[in-house]
Amino acid sequence: MNKKDLRIVFMGTPDFAVPSLKALLVGGYNVVGVITAPDREAGRGRKIMMSSVKKFAIENNLTVLQPFKLKDEGFIVELKALKANLQIVVAFRMLPEIVWAMPELGTFNLHASLLPQYRGAAPINFALINGETITGLTTFFLDKKIDTGRIIYQEEIKISDDDDVGTLHDKMMEKGSELVLKTVNSILDDSIEPIDQSKFIVKNEVLRSAPKLNKEDCQINWNNSPITIYNFVRGLSPYPASHTSLVSDNGIIHKVKIFKVDIIPNTDTKFTPGKISTDGKKYLNVETESGLINISELQLSGKKRMSVGDFLRGFQNIENYHFE
Repeated sequence: MNKKDLRIVFMGTPDFAVPSLKALLVGGYNVVGVITAPDREAGRGRKIMMSSVKKFAIENNLTVLQPFKLKDEGFIVELKALKANLQIVVAFRMLPEIVWAMPELGTFNLHASLLPQYRGAAPINFALINGETITGLTTFFLDKKIDTGRIIYQEEIKISDDDDVGTLHDKMMEKGSELVLKTVNSILDDSIEPIDQSKFIVKNEVLRSAPKLNKEDCQINWNNSPITIYNFVRGLSPYPASHTSLVSDNGIIHKVKIFKVDIIPNTDTKFTPGKISTDGKKYLNVETESGLINISELQLSGKKRMSVGDFLRGFQNIENYHFE
Protein backbone atom coordinates (compact mmCIF):
# COMPACT_ATOMS: atom_id res chain seq x y z
CA MET A 1 0.00 0.00 0.00
CA ASN A 2 1.19 3.54 -0.78
CA LYS A 3 1.37 6.14 1.99
CA LYS A 4 -1.22 8.29 0.20
CA ASP A 5 -3.69 5.38 0.29
CA LEU A 6 -3.33 4.81 4.04
CA ARG A 7 -6.21 6.55 5.82
CA ILE A 8 -5.66 6.86 9.59
CA VAL A 9 -8.07 7.65 12.40
CA PHE A 10 -6.28 8.72 15.59
CA MET A 11 -7.85 8.33 19.04
CA GLY A 12 -6.46 10.08 22.12
CA THR A 13 -7.18 12.72 24.73
CA PRO A 14 -4.37 14.00 27.02
CA ASP A 15 -0.95 15.60 26.46
CA PHE A 16 0.62 12.14 26.25
CA ALA A 17 -1.10 11.52 22.90
CA VAL A 18 -0.22 14.79 21.17
CA PRO A 19 3.40 14.00 20.12
CA SER A 20 2.22 10.76 18.48
CA LEU A 21 -0.39 12.61 16.44
CA LYS A 22 2.17 15.27 15.54
CA ALA A 23 4.68 12.60 14.45
CA LEU A 24 2.12 11.14 12.03
CA LEU A 25 1.49 14.53 10.43
CA VAL A 26 5.20 15.38 10.20
CA GLY A 27 5.76 11.93 8.72
CA GLY A 28 3.39 12.78 5.89
CA TYR A 29 0.57 10.44 6.87
CA ASN A 30 -3.06 11.12 6.03
CA VAL A 31 -4.95 11.47 9.32
CA VAL A 32 -8.57 11.61 8.18
CA GLY A 33 -10.09 11.98 11.62
CA VAL A 34 -9.36 12.45 15.31
CA ILE A 35 -11.51 10.96 18.06
CA THR A 36 -11.19 12.54 21.49
CA ALA A 37 -13.11 13.08 24.73
CA PRO A 38 -16.02 15.54 24.87
CA ASP A 39 -15.29 19.02 26.18
CA ARG A 40 -15.79 19.34 29.94
CA GLU A 41 -16.12 21.93 32.66
CA ALA A 42 -12.98 22.51 34.71
CA GLY A 43 -11.54 24.91 37.28
CA ARG A 44 -13.25 27.15 39.78
CA GLY A 45 -14.97 29.10 37.03
CA ARG A 46 -16.29 25.86 35.47
CA LYS A 47 -15.02 26.95 32.09
CA ILE A 48 -15.49 24.61 29.15
CA MET A 49 -12.16 22.94 28.38
CA MET A 50 -11.20 20.94 25.31
CA SER A 51 -8.69 18.09 25.38
CA SER A 52 -5.04 18.61 24.43
CA VAL A 53 -5.56 16.38 21.39
CA LYS A 54 -8.55 18.41 20.23
CA LYS A 55 -6.59 21.66 20.52
CA PHE A 56 -3.78 20.23 18.39
CA ALA A 57 -6.22 18.74 15.87
CA ILE A 58 -8.05 22.04 15.39
CA GLU A 59 -4.75 23.91 14.95
CA ASN A 60 -3.92 21.47 12.14
CA ASN A 61 -7.36 21.55 10.48
CA LEU A 62 -8.17 17.91 11.27
CA THR A 63 -11.68 16.48 11.48
CA VAL A 64 -12.65 15.94 15.14
CA LEU A 65 -15.33 13.65 16.58
CA GLN A 66 -16.21 13.69 20.31
CA PRO A 67 -18.65 10.88 21.10
CA PHE A 68 -20.11 10.49 24.59
CA LYS A 69 -20.82 6.82 23.84
CA LEU A 70 -18.62 4.82 21.49
CA LYS A 71 -21.49 2.49 20.56
CA ASP A 72 -23.78 5.36 19.59
CA GLU A 73 -25.24 4.69 16.14
CA GLY A 74 -24.62 8.25 14.98
CA PHE A 75 -20.94 8.04 15.92
CA ILE A 76 -20.52 4.65 14.23
CA VAL A 77 -21.97 6.10 11.02
CA GLU A 78 -19.60 9.10 11.20
CA LEU A 79 -16.61 6.84 11.90
CA LYS A 80 -17.40 4.55 8.97
CA ALA A 81 -17.73 7.59 6.70
CA LEU A 82 -14.07 8.43 7.35
CA LYS A 83 -13.16 5.19 5.54
CA ALA A 84 -10.05 4.58 7.62
CA ASN A 85 -8.02 1.44 6.98
CA LEU A 86 -5.96 1.88 10.19
CA GLN A 87 -6.83 3.20 13.64
CA ILE A 88 -4.31 4.27 16.29
CA VAL A 89 -5.11 4.61 20.00
CA VAL A 90 -2.94 6.56 22.45
CA ALA A 91 -4.32 7.26 25.95
CA PHE A 92 -8.01 6.86 25.16
CA ARG A 93 -10.98 4.86 26.39
CA MET A 94 -11.58 1.14 26.01
CA LEU A 95 -13.05 0.56 22.55
CA PRO A 96 -16.00 -1.70 21.74
CA GLU A 97 -15.40 -4.36 19.11
CA ILE A 98 -17.60 -2.58 16.58
CA VAL A 99 -15.03 0.24 16.64
CA TRP A 100 -11.65 -1.51 16.93
CA ALA A 101 -12.54 -4.19 14.37
CA MET A 102 -13.70 -1.68 11.76
CA PRO A 103 -10.54 -0.92 9.70
CA GLU A 104 -9.04 -3.56 7.40
CA LEU A 105 -5.52 -3.13 8.83
CA GLY A 106 -6.75 -3.22 12.42
CA THR A 107 -6.43 -0.90 15.42
CA PHE A 108 -3.24 -0.67 17.42
CA ASN A 109 -2.60 0.90 20.81
CA LEU A 110 0.46 2.50 22.41
CA HIS A 111 0.71 1.29 26.03
CA ALA A 112 3.10 2.72 28.63
CA SER A 113 4.58 -0.56 29.88
CA LEU A 114 6.32 -3.67 28.65
CA LEU A 115 3.25 -5.83 28.20
CA PRO A 116 2.07 -8.21 29.51
CA GLN A 117 3.32 -6.45 32.65
CA TYR A 118 1.20 -3.59 33.99
CA ARG A 119 -1.96 -4.00 32.00
CA GLY A 120 -4.45 -1.31 32.95
CA ALA A 121 -5.04 2.43 33.19
CA ALA A 122 -2.07 3.51 35.37
CA PRO A 123 1.09 1.69 34.21
CA ILE A 124 3.47 4.63 34.79
CA ASN A 125 2.23 5.08 38.36
CA PHE A 126 2.49 1.43 39.33
CA ALA A 127 5.93 0.89 37.81
CA LEU A 128 7.23 3.62 40.14
CA ILE A 129 5.17 2.56 43.14
CA ASN A 130 6.60 -0.95 42.83
CA GLY A 131 10.17 0.36 42.58
CA GLU A 132 10.88 -0.87 39.06
CA THR A 133 14.16 0.21 37.48
CA ILE A 134 13.08 -0.56 33.91
CA THR A 135 9.76 -0.02 32.17
CA GLY A 136 8.93 0.58 28.53
CA LEU A 137 6.45 1.05 25.73
CA THR A 138 4.44 -1.42 23.69
CA THR A 139 2.44 -1.16 20.50
CA PHE A 140 -0.10 -3.95 20.07
CA PHE A 141 -3.26 -4.78 18.14
CA LEU A 142 -6.49 -4.46 20.11
CA ASP A 143 -8.63 -7.50 20.79
CA LYS A 144 -11.60 -8.32 23.02
CA LYS A 145 -9.76 -8.08 26.36
CA ILE A 146 -7.94 -5.10 27.88
CA ASP A 147 -4.26 -4.83 26.90
CA THR A 148 -3.96 -8.46 25.78
CA GLY A 149 -3.55 -8.18 22.01
CA ARG A 150 -0.63 -9.31 19.84
CA ILE A 151 2.51 -7.26 20.36
CA ILE A 152 4.03 -5.38 17.45
CA TYR A 153 7.00 -3.54 18.99
CA GLN A 154 8.46 -2.83 22.44
CA GLU A 155 11.11 -0.44 23.71
CA GLU A 156 12.70 -0.43 27.16
CA ILE A 157 13.06 2.77 29.17
CA LYS A 158 15.24 3.09 32.26
CA ILE A 159 13.74 4.53 35.43
CA SER A 160 16.17 6.70 37.38
CA ASP A 161 16.12 6.92 41.18
CA ASP A 162 14.77 10.46 41.09
CA ASP A 163 12.09 9.94 38.41
CA ASP A 164 8.50 10.65 39.37
CA VAL A 165 5.33 10.30 37.29
CA GLY A 166 5.89 13.70 35.69
CA THR A 167 9.44 13.07 34.47
CA LEU A 168 8.80 9.47 33.41
CA HIS A 169 5.59 10.49 31.63
CA ASP A 170 7.53 13.03 29.55
CA LYS A 171 10.26 10.53 28.64
CA MET A 172 7.67 7.99 27.53
CA MET A 173 5.56 10.56 25.70
CA GLU A 174 8.40 11.45 23.32
CA LYS A 175 9.69 7.88 22.90
CA GLY A 176 6.12 6.75 22.37
CA SER A 177 5.66 9.03 19.38
CA GLU A 178 8.74 7.45 17.79
CA LEU A 179 7.39 3.96 18.40
CA VAL A 180 3.99 4.86 16.93
CA LEU A 181 5.65 6.15 13.78
CA LYS A 182 7.88 3.07 13.55
CA THR A 183 4.80 0.86 13.89
CA VAL A 184 2.87 2.67 11.16
CA ASN A 185 5.86 2.57 8.82
CA SER A 186 6.13 -1.19 9.29
CA ILE A 187 2.40 -1.73 8.79
CA LEU A 188 2.63 0.27 5.57
CA ASP A 189 5.58 -1.87 4.44
CA ASP A 190 3.77 -5.06 5.49
CA SER A 191 6.86 -6.03 7.51
CA ILE A 192 5.34 -6.64 10.95
CA GLU A 193 5.03 -10.03 12.63
CA PRO A 194 2.76 -9.55 15.68
CA ILE A 195 3.50 -11.92 18.57
CA ASP A 196 1.04 -13.36 21.09
CA GLN A 197 1.64 -11.97 24.59
CA SER A 198 1.95 -15.47 26.04
CA LYS A 199 5.36 -15.67 24.31
CA PHE A 200 6.61 -12.79 26.50
CA ILE A 201 5.80 -14.46 29.83
CA VAL A 202 8.76 -16.08 31.56
CA LYS A 203 8.02 -19.29 33.49
CA ASN A 204 6.74 -18.54 37.03
CA GLU A 205 6.73 -14.81 36.28
CA VAL A 206 4.20 -12.82 38.33
CA LEU A 207 2.22 -10.39 36.20
CA ARG A 208 1.55 -7.07 37.90
CA SER A 209 -1.51 -5.01 37.02
CA ALA A 210 -2.04 -1.25 36.83
CA PRO A 211 -5.70 -0.53 37.62
CA LYS A 212 -7.22 2.93 37.70
CA LEU A 213 -6.26 4.79 40.88
CA ASN A 214 -8.93 6.02 43.27
CA LYS A 215 -8.46 8.56 46.07
CA GLU A 216 -8.38 5.86 48.74
CA ASP A 217 -5.51 4.16 46.89
CA CYS A 218 -3.34 7.25 47.33
CA GLN A 219 -3.22 7.54 51.12
CA ILE A 220 0.23 7.19 52.69
CA ASN A 221 0.69 4.44 55.27
CA TRP A 222 3.38 5.69 57.66
CA ASN A 223 3.75 2.14 59.01
CA ASN A 224 5.48 1.19 55.77
CA SER A 225 9.25 1.28 55.25
CA PRO A 226 10.96 4.49 54.04
CA ILE A 227 11.69 3.05 50.58
CA THR A 228 8.07 1.92 50.18
CA ILE A 229 6.81 5.40 51.07
CA TYR A 230 9.42 7.07 48.85
CA ASN A 231 8.33 5.00 45.83
CA PHE A 232 4.65 5.53 46.69
CA VAL A 233 5.01 9.32 46.76
CA ARG A 234 6.97 9.57 43.50
CA GLY A 235 4.63 7.07 41.87
CA LEU A 236 1.76 9.49 42.45
CA SER A 237 3.52 12.83 41.88
CA PRO A 238 2.38 15.19 40.53
CA TYR A 239 -0.91 13.45 39.79
CA PRO A 240 -3.07 12.21 41.42
CA ALA A 241 -0.70 12.91 44.39
CA SER A 242 -0.30 10.94 47.60
CA HIS A 243 -2.13 12.33 50.60
CA THR A 244 -2.17 12.12 54.38
CA SER A 245 -3.77 13.78 57.41
CA LEU A 246 -1.92 16.26 59.62
CA VAL A 247 -3.54 15.85 63.05
CA SER A 248 -3.04 18.08 66.11
CA ASP A 249 -2.93 16.86 69.71
CA ASN A 250 -6.43 18.29 70.25
CA GLY A 251 -7.90 16.67 67.14
CA ILE A 252 -7.65 19.38 64.45
CA ILE A 253 -7.19 17.72 61.05
CA HIS A 254 -5.61 19.18 57.91
CA LYS A 255 -5.61 17.22 54.64
CA VAL A 256 -2.20 17.35 52.95
CA LYS A 257 -0.86 16.22 49.58
CA ILE A 258 2.78 15.14 49.48
CA PHE A 259 4.74 15.61 46.25
CA LYS A 260 8.40 15.11 47.05
CA VAL A 261 10.28 13.28 49.79
CA ASP A 262 13.74 11.89 50.51
CA ILE A 263 14.92 9.05 52.70
CA ILE A 264 17.09 9.86 55.70
CA PRO A 265 19.51 7.00 56.46
CA ASN A 266 18.49 4.79 59.38
CA THR A 267 19.83 6.11 62.69
CA ASP A 268 18.94 2.92 64.62
CA THR A 269 16.39 4.86 66.64
CA LYS A 270 13.08 3.44 67.83
CA PHE A 271 10.44 5.01 65.61
CA THR A 272 6.81 6.03 66.06
CA PRO A 273 5.15 6.08 62.60
CA GLY A 274 3.73 9.51 61.80
CA LYS A 275 5.67 11.39 64.46
CA ILE A 276 7.12 14.72 63.29
CA SER A 277 10.54 16.23 63.94
CA THR A 278 11.30 19.73 62.62
CA ASP A 279 13.21 22.92 63.26
CA GLY A 280 10.10 24.88 62.28
CA LYS A 281 12.01 26.60 59.47
CA LYS A 282 13.78 24.38 56.97
CA TYR A 283 13.04 20.69 57.45
CA LEU A 284 10.11 18.45 58.22
CA ASN A 285 10.87 14.80 58.98
CA VAL A 286 8.36 12.02 59.59
CA GLU A 287 9.04 8.76 61.36
CA THR A 288 8.06 5.54 59.59
CA GLU A 289 8.24 1.87 60.50
CA SER A 290 12.03 1.77 60.26
CA GLY A 291 13.44 5.18 59.38
CA LEU A 292 12.82 8.82 58.56
CA ILE A 293 11.22 10.50 55.56
CA ASN A 294 12.08 14.10 54.80
CA ILE A 295 9.26 16.04 53.12
CA SER A 296 10.35 18.79 50.72
CA GLU A 297 7.18 19.66 48.74
CA LEU A 298 3.57 19.50 49.90
CA GLN A 299 0.17 21.15 49.62
CA LEU A 300 -2.40 21.94 52.30
CA SER A 301 -6.02 21.51 51.25
CA GLY A 302 -7.19 24.74 49.61
CA LYS A 303 -3.63 26.05 49.20
CA LYS A 304 -0.99 25.96 46.47
CA ARG A 305 1.81 23.43 46.23
CA MET A 306 4.82 24.79 48.13
CA SER A 307 8.26 24.05 49.49
CA VAL A 308 8.49 22.80 53.05
CA GLY A 309 10.20 26.07 54.03
CA ASP A 310 7.25 28.14 52.84
CA PHE A 311 4.86 25.74 54.54
CA LEU A 312 6.64 25.94 57.90
CA ARG A 313 6.78 29.73 57.80
CA GLY A 314 3.00 29.87 57.49
CA PHE A 315 1.98 26.98 59.75
CA GLN A 316 1.78 27.55 63.50
CA ASN A 317 2.65 25.03 66.24
CA ILE A 318 3.68 22.22 63.86
CA GLU A 319 5.40 20.50 66.82
CA ASN A 320 1.93 19.75 68.23
CA TYR A 321 0.94 17.71 65.17
CA HIS A 322 1.56 14.24 63.75
CA PHE A 323 0.71 12.50 60.46
CA GLU A 324 -1.89 9.76 60.13
